[in-house]
Amino acid sequence: MIIVPQFIRTNWFLCGIVFAICLASVAPSVGAKGGILRPEITVKFIAVAIIFFNSGISLRSEDLTRALVQYKLHFFVQGWTFLVFPFLINILVSVMRDGPFDKLLLQGLLVLGCMPPPVSSAVILTKAVSGNEGIFVTPSLILLNVGSAVDVPVSSIFVQLSLTVVAPLFLGQLIRRQYRIWLERNPLPLGSIGSAVLLLIIYTTFCDTFSHAEINLDFLSLISIVFLIVILQCGLLWMVFFVTTRPWLNFDPTDTTALMFCSTHKSLTLGIPMIKIVFSGDPGLSVISIPLMVYHPTQILLGGLLVPPLKEWMYSARRNRYMMAKHV
Repeated sequence: MIIVPQFIRTNWFLCGIVFAICLASVAPSVGAKGGILRPEITVKFIAVAIIFFNSGISLRSEDLTRALVQYKLHFFVQGWTFLVFPFLINILVSVMRDGPFDKLLLQGLLVLGCMPPPVSSAVILTKAVSGNEGIFVTPSLILLNVGSAVDVPVSSIFVQLSLTVVAPLFLGQLIRRQYRIWLERNPLPLGSIGSAVLLLIIYTTFCDTFSHAEINLDFLSLISIVFLIVILQCGLLWMVFFVTTRPWLNFDPTDTTALMFCSTHKSLTLGIPMIKIVFSGDPGLSVISIPLMVYHPTQILLGGLLVPPLKEWMYSARRNRYMMAKHV
């Protein structure tokens, strides 16, 4: 009896996603376009702007500067995130395209490959194993990758992104610089506010889908995507670990732990609003977003399981390096 409330408190956001989807299936007209909530205004502009304003006011400028200075790590994360990851996903989707898989889910996999790494989970998990922190902000590259794959006017995408992404981010950073000391002394629940707004975006997205009777998602395809994403993440984590531990790259063990998380994780907080903007008006929007929503809890779960063995490996690897350098 005690375990269930504790699980809900610990994983309230994931439980919230399930609840939001179930609620959308019961009363889709409330959150659908033209409904009581007016998502074409409240979500498309206000909610998305709040998400990125939160990101702007939460990100410390000194962290961004420090991350950019670490050009070697930055180059690896950007290369893996926007070259290797999309390349592997494209090969995977090409193989699966002639099979019985839902076409919208396959399109969602392609979109997943273009998403950026999250600020939250990647940094938290890297901290947990005492690795290096890194924050990599590359919205322009993501927009180019995603925008080129969909039939949406590029000009309208960039106009909305300027209003709901760039401007709120910039405003958040300005306010943080102006009131940095006050914000550090009086921490605001920005994470909880952002998560609550994100749940609203997810809810209205699925309301739109459930209001379209022609969307019929194959259950077998959905289960297959879940298993595929678990296998995909395990394979990517192993690949990053294998590559970054090669002697000729000369990465420190702390760098390896950071790169494993930052290079393989994908941001739900940044991804869902971007998908909402790029695929605006598409009846299959929520189905396209499913791979990303499955990827998010999977990366948290696998990351949590990897923390103890990675921590032990990291300390052992650094000790061995020290002993070898001492003998030399």
